[in-house]
Amino acid sequence: MTQLRHRILLHAYVTEKSMDEMERQNKLEFVVDRRASRAEVKRAVEELYSCKVAKVNTKIVRAGKIATIRLAKEYSSEDIGTRAGVF
Repeated sequence: MTQLRHRILLHAYVTEKSMDEMERQNKLEFVVDRRASRAEVKRAVEELYSCKVAKVNTKIVRAGKIATIRLAKEYSSEDIGTRAGVF
């Protein structure tokens, strides 16, 4: 199962907009496998970073599939982002 989580979440997607969303709206963005569903992305983030995900939105861009993850209020996106390698 560990390998599956690492195949779904490829790496953090860091832009100026994503950094602003991290600070203001408690959101993180990841480049994910194009075949991954929202439920799979949610499960992978929750298991890998030991947090609770409130909502997952996805979009297809030239760089691949981007998942925007909103964390539950009791978790800090900055703490999770540090573990994910954003900073």
